Amino acid sequence: MGAAILSDLGTEILIPVCAVVGIVFSLVQWALVSRVKLLPENQPPVSNNKNGFTESLIEEEEGLNEHNVVHKCAEIQSAISEGATSFLFTEYQYVGIFMAAFAVLIFVFLGSVEGFSTKNQPCTYDSSKTCKPALATAVFSTVSFLLGAFTSVVSGFLGMKIATYANARTTLEARKGVGKAFIAAFRSGAVMGFLLAANGLLVLYIAINLFKLYYGDDWEGLFEAITGYGLGGSSMALFGRVGGGIYTKAADVGADLVGKVERNIPEDDPRNPAVIADNVGDNVGDIAGMGSDLFGSYAESSCAALVVASISSFGINHDLTAMLYPLLISSVGILVCLVTTLFATDFFEIKAVKDIEPTLKKQLIISTVLMTVGIAIVSWIALPSSFTIFNFGAQKEVMNWQLFLCVGVGLWAGLIIGFVTEYYTSNAYSPVQDVADSCRTGAATNVIFGLALGYKSVIIPIFAIAISIFVSFSFAAMYGIAVAALGMLSTIATGLAIDAYGPISDNAGGIAEMAGMSHRIRERTDALDAAGNTTAAIGKGFAIGSAALVSLALFGAFVSRAAISTVDVLTPKVFIGLIVGAMLPYWFSAMTMKSVGSAALKMVEEVRRQFNTISGLMEGTAKPDYATCVKISTDASIKEMIPPGALVMLTPLIVGVFLGVETLSGVLAGSLVSGVQIAISASNTGGAWDNAKKYIEAGASEHARTLGPKGSDAHKAAVIGDTVGDPLKDTSGPSLNILIKLMAVESLVFAPFFATHGGLLFKIF
Repeated sequence: MGAAILSDLGTEILIPVCAVVGIVFSLVQWALVSRVKLLPENQPPVSNNKNGFTESLIEEEEGLNEHNVVHKCAEIQSAISEGATSFLFTEYQYVGIFMAAFAVLIFVFLGSVEGFSTKNQPCTYDSSKTCKPALATAVFSTVSFLLGAFTSVVSGFLGMKIATYANARTTLEARKGVGKAFIAAFRSGAVMGFLLAANGLLVLYIAINLFKLYYGDDWEGLFEAITGYGLGGSSMALFGRVGGGIYTKAADVGADLVGKVERNIPEDDPRNPAVIADNVGDNVGDIAGMGSDLFGSYAESSCAALVVASISSFGINHDLTAMLYPLLISSVGILVCLVTTLFATDFFEIKAVKDIEPTLKKQLIISTVLMTVGIAIVSWIALPSSFTIFNFGAQKEVMNWQLFLCVGVGLWAGLIIGFVTEYYTSNAYSPVQDVADSCRTGAATNVIFGLALGYKSVIIPIFAIAISIFVSFSFAAMYGIAVAALGMLSTIATGLAIDAYGPISDNAGGIAEMAGMSHRIRERTDALDAAGNTTAAIGKGFAIGSAALVSLALFGAFVSRAAISTVDVLTPKVFIGLIVGAMLPYWFSAMTMKSVGSAALKMVEEVRRQFNTISGLMEGTAKPDYATCVKISTDASIKEMIPPGALVMLTPLIVGVFLGVETLSGVLAGSLVSGVQIAISASNTGGAWDNAKKYIEAGASEHARTLGPKGSDAHKAAVIGDTVGDPLKDTSGPSLNILIKLMAVESLVFAPFFATHGGLLFKIF
């Protein structure tokens, strides 16, 4: 077997040090962003003299008084920030009640497995030893559930705060050139990426060490209790993603349909009453939702790997360094992403618009290449040369280089999915240009082409996921799949930085338009935003790909924890689960799409009402009532996020209790298989329609100029496509990957209860 090179003490130092380095780095980036000042120092904001201004900001601003511009930017920024904060607080109040109720449920269900007895049980892997009682698992699972939920909320909230802090600063930096604006937006994204990756790692590491004080040598019980961390993270992410997605798209669809199509005013025009709600939505949906979502994936893949490892030779021999291999991968990931970030902000400078997208793409490539080296080093120093991995009742012999390949294949599959997504959603390539071209003949052909593109874009990602599953499972069974998912998420800090960059640039463009800045500046922010759109699609691709692997790993952990030896599709119990599970993503998508539709309907009516009743609104002499639109979005999303959330959270409980673990394993497999396909096609269809519209608006090529200017028939058809795609790419698509993971992790947490008390219907009849 051989021992690992890295000592246990080394591991216990390395993990928290890497996490702290990540947090410090994000604070440094934040300090650099905050150098851009939004108000004159120590002066009432009204005064009009130039003292106290940092010289760098007083740039020529084509006949506009820069003081007024800076004030306007500051005002708009505070409005967006207030809207986002108040929405998240409202959302967290509702979700908090739900969390408390669910925590009680976890305690009651898991405690009842052994009838709430406090006697130690014989261990599963060695009946001569005693392990902690099921009641302890109930208590600690509940604690880790609340811990995961809290960390997820904090991740989302901090991300939103940073984004709303940076958006106006990016706008102001755009006056000095596109390079400066890019760095402001990208640094702010990095703050979020590193905070989230480091927090997730640190909290998980501290939780494991605190739980160890009680559990001692009973590692199996310890890591079963830790699975609650993943459940807490993902259940918060579900509500964040669905609530935020409904909020942002209700505002977006309302603003676009009345503003651009009916009234012919540009995007983010300050006369549009829904414009503030639209910008708030970018922060609560794309940033807070995305942050919680990727944190959930990260927490779950770590938990799945730890659960399987605890019943493998790592756990049985109490080899701490090898046991914490998943956390070591994430620790090295933070250091790799730190170096990668410097390539975008410090080593190379962006001089022209055409450099933006290549720079963001290089981030993905550099982080993947460096991470491959990082994984090789970790696998070499942290793993014994050979060890055994639990494989459905048997122990499988594995070598350390095989585990390196498992993580590596996940990492590279992530990159492939990212690039395929980019090919199908960026307007630099033919798929999106074909969609734009189809707008000549109206909205119907645009919709047909867009749907076809989305379905086609599923092919390569699915093959990439399939190959990584085959390779990692052949080498290291379910543990291999769990670490492959971790490999895909190991560069999460860079992935999130690129992802958060998009909404920040989008907001910056909106602020430039509302503050009445010159056309030149709006062009710069638009260029940043178009690159951001594509990278957001890449981020969603990563999230969906990792969700598929994570969910499969959790499924494996569930099957071993519920003591099912094989899942046989030919038995009716499993097959009915399979077919119902495959239906769930459709039911869920129907709920979220309809929620966006009904919320958008209210928004359209309100925006029309304001245009018709407020005199002087179109002329720009009267101000619209932004607050009402913000309230419509908030109320609708809070009310509408509950049914889809309940569907996902209750399905495993109902199936497990009434139909038992075999049917539940069918439901999980079915929802995984159909959910991944719908999620990829929905995200890419929406992204392609959005960029086809931007392609026509930008008019950068001869072909694009034949289709537009803004307001032409082809452009209007493109706007309709974009509006149809909005709920697909920002509500249903991204929420589906949470549906897949959440049902699996919930089944894993409740597995002991379902195994002992589940399947009531089959017991009765």
